[in-house]
Amino acid sequence: MTTQSTTSSVAPSATTTARPHRRGSLGPVGLVLAGGISVQFGAALAVSLMPRAGALGVVTLRLLASAVVLLLVCRPRLRGHSRTDWGTVIAFGVTMGAMNGLFYQAVDRIPLGAAVTLEVLGPLTLSVLASRRAINLVWAALALTGVFLLGGGGFGDLDPVGVAFALAAGAMWATYIVFSARTGRRFPQADGLALAMAVGAVMMLPLGIAESGSKLTDPVTIALGSAVAIMSSVLPYTLELLALRRLPASTFAILMSLEPALAATAGFLILGQALSLVQAAAIALVIGASMGAVRTQVGRGKPGPGEAGPGEAGPGEVGPGEASRGEASRGDRGEVKGADLASS
Repeated sequence: MTTQSTTSSVAPSATTTARPHRRGSLGPVGLVLAGGISVQFGAALAVSLMPRAGALGVVTLRLLASAVVLLLVCRPRLRGHSRTDWGTVIAFGVTMGAMNGLFYQAVDRIPLGAAVTLEVLGPLTLSVLASRRAINLVWAALALTGVFLLGGGGFGDLDPVGVAFALAAGAMWATYIVFSARTGRRFPQADGLALAMAVGAVMMLPLGIAESGSKLTDPVTIALGSAVAIMSSVLPYTLELLALRRLPASTFAILMSLEPALAATAGFLILGQALSLVQAAAIALVIGASMGAVRTQVGRGKPGPGEAGPGEAGPGEVGPGEASRGEASRGDRGEVKGADLASS
């Protein structure tokens, strides 16, 4: 706002006016990248916490802490919602809990970068199917080539159970996208997210207790689990919410496609999970396929009056391919990162 008003009133030279625009554009991009880094390094911290509390124990702590923070901040209204509203938010919460639980089971068995790369196939598949354009067969083939390379031609170097968990988490991520868009249209602000997070936490609590028991009451474990919640849900959700006020949803979606690379970096720096050149190339292929699918979806046409165009969020929605992060959010998600293709 300040930049626009200054430009129109003073009318400086073209060179002068271009600089503030470029500076302003770096802000939201930096916020999104910071959110992505927070999500993936939070996931790496979660993996390092698993020997203390187990995969299900960690995801339980993460969802509980995130739910408490979001409920305190958002203070969602409980009255005045229809049965359909509650059914939607409960389905959203169950999907969120399942997505996180499956993903944490995956990263307990296979490297973080590989898990996020496999998981991103869920929203990528949803984007390809929803677009129904021939070019998306190219993106699908590119992604499948990446997955083939990542598995060494048969996932011989990766735990097959971990691979299955990652793929199942990807399917839940695609489902999450659908319900995040529907929840966003039925609940104001982040109220639906806060309620869904609480549902997911309640769903995972018995599983976490069964696996970890009294370990969940250890003060150090609670503190580390809360740190995972802040890094994987609260902080990235806040940063991305601020970024989306100034950043086109299509650009946001493309930046989200970089998450496998961020995950691989976090896995290497925090967990010592080095990648071979072939695995790095595989992740690059999946990232390229995801970006291509997003750009294809964005390029389908321009919006009509009162409509959100491809790649731009409509009321209660966010743009295509914006899976996330709950965290928020996403593989490691908890934020409302959906897709306008999910509204169908």
